[in-house]
Amino acid sequence: NVECERGGGHVYLLANIVSDDTVGGYPKKVTNNVIGERVTHGYSTSKNDHLARLRRIEGQVRGLQRMIDEDTYCIDVLTQVASVTKALQSVAVNLFEEHLHHCVAGAVAAGGPEATHKINEATTAVRRLLKS
Repeated sequence: NVECERGGGHVYLLANIVSDDTVGGYPKKVTNNVIGERVTHGYSTSKNDHLARLRRIEGQVRGLQRMIDEDTYCIDVLTQVASVTKALQSVAVNLFEEHLHHCVAGAVAAGGPEATHKINEATTAVRRLLKS
């Protein structure tokens, strides 16, 4: 049984790792409820890329503020809003893809109720993204 605990911006795996073999960063075999090691997030390997992208988006948003402040033509502002929206959607899709490859795939490989939980969590995230 693999359980995760969130705290202080980190996720901790609550399990005793029985096997060194891992799939998607998750152990293939675990035993019950002994505090194990810190689990990394799916985006950890591309964190700097995401941060750079978000900084560019932040610059775009500041540009939008300037455009409004300078009374820029409405359609030009709306074009930039669409650009920022698409950029944020792209970040979201990349984060989601990494979540599927790392967190969901690992939980499915480990099996059990955590796999169902991760699939349901991913489905809920997709619904939320589609509503935005």
